[in-house]
Amino acid sequence: MKRPLLLSLALTAAAVATTGLAASTITIATVNNPDMVTMQGLTPEFNKKYPDITVKWVVLPENELRQKITLDVASGAGSFDVATVGAYEVPIWAKNGWLDPLTPMFAKNAEIARSYNVNDIIPGVRTALTVNGNLYAVPFYAESSMTFYNKDLFKAAGLTMPQNPTWQQVQGFAAKIHKPASGVYGICLRGLPGWGENMAFFTTMVNTFGGRWFDNNWQAQLNTPAWKSAMTFYVDTLKKYGPPGATSNGFTENLTLMSQGKCGMWVDATVAAGFLSDPGSSKIVKSVGFANAPVGTTPRGNAWYWSWNLAIPKSTKQEDAAFKFITWATSPEYIALVAKTKGTWASVPPGTRTSTYNNANYKKAAGAFSSLVLSSITKADVTKATKDPVPYTGIQYVAIPEFQALGTQVGQYLAGALSGQATIDQTLKLAQDAANKTAKEGGYQK
Repeated sequence: MKRPLLLSLALTAAAVATTGLAASTITIATVNNPDMVTMQGLTPEFNKKYPDITVKWVVLPENELRQKITLDVASGAGSFDVATVGAYEVPIWAKNGWLDPLTPMFAKNAEIARSYNVNDIIPGVRTALTVNGNLYAVPFYAESSMTFYNKDLFKAAGLTMPQNPTWQQVQGFAAKIHKPASGVYGICLRGLPGWGENMAFFTTMVNTFGGRWFDNNWQAQLNTPAWKSAMTFYVDTLKKYGPPGATSNGFTENLTLMSQGKCGMWVDATVAAGFLSDPGSSKIVKSVGFANAPVGTTPRGNAWYWSWNLAIPKSTKQEDAAFKFITWATSPEYIALVAKTKGTWASVPPGTRTSTYNNANYKKAAGAFSSLVLSSITKADVTKATKDPVPYTGIQYVAIPEFQALGTQVGQYLAGALSGQATIDQTLKLAQDAANKTAKEGGYQK
């Protein structure tokens, strides 16, 4: 009788185990950027390795994603097992206790830790995701900002793009290339309101025009000559030489315009270099050129630093499955899989691993921009982004929890100026008042 009983118990245990494995479902929230859409498309490859984990996706535009994830994670609702979070949120959310620390999970999963190799992550990128010695997210891609230009349009206009352009040069180039009747616009820039959209770009412009959000006493500095100069330049340039309806254009919309040959120049995220070099999605593969982000009156803060990362909210009940997914999607194995799928190493998620930049295939495919991208990411210093001293870190944002709302509010004011609903002076006054209100209510002003 013993053997049948043992067999029965074993079968029962196996059935329970099988049921448990089959019930392992994770929900992933991510932004609708091309790299993340590729990640979603490669879900079957993840399931080849982990057939016991079912993956569900919530893919949203950047602004909407931020609101939804922040609300869910802050309330502990537990709707998401994996969240796509930016470099701005990770340290704030870690200190709030909203994210699971990953360092203990790597310690618990020796085999994954060995193949993943945390030390391969570019040191500055890893540091930005580490709080009190614990890693709280893993980078999906990291970026700075740079200038993209259409070499065919430049050649036709008799222009040459320098490696380190100034904003005055860029505006002059835009004037000569702008041919709206032919569907060609001199320059494309972010106009869509949002702290991570138009304000990410515009804050780098403010920095390099000599401005800052706050002085060392947290007094707002948005009604200063530097802000007025930057805002006047931005509005004039886009109104005269940009595409119509610029307030609807964020990263994704401008990427489409640039890749279709409709923009003479575009200043935006370095991650776009791979997309513009991908013959599957770009018509300017042979004519796209690359240069550093333009400089105004100072090189400080002219190019941003950002990373999109995968993290595990504290509220998840699928911690192990979530950990398997985030380590798979940010691994060297995944990067090689994207290269194989896309047919080119130029399209892999950039900016995260030293091994990518040492890879001969990547050097061959991305040689036109890889060193410029790595240099831009390495040089971007979140502690030295402005000409004058400031009490905060961050290049294209102010690293305080309240900035998400403040940046979006000022972004809406900026879009109002761009669309002609308000003057520059009216916009600056509204922005100044909003920044001072935030600093007072947040307890920063003494």
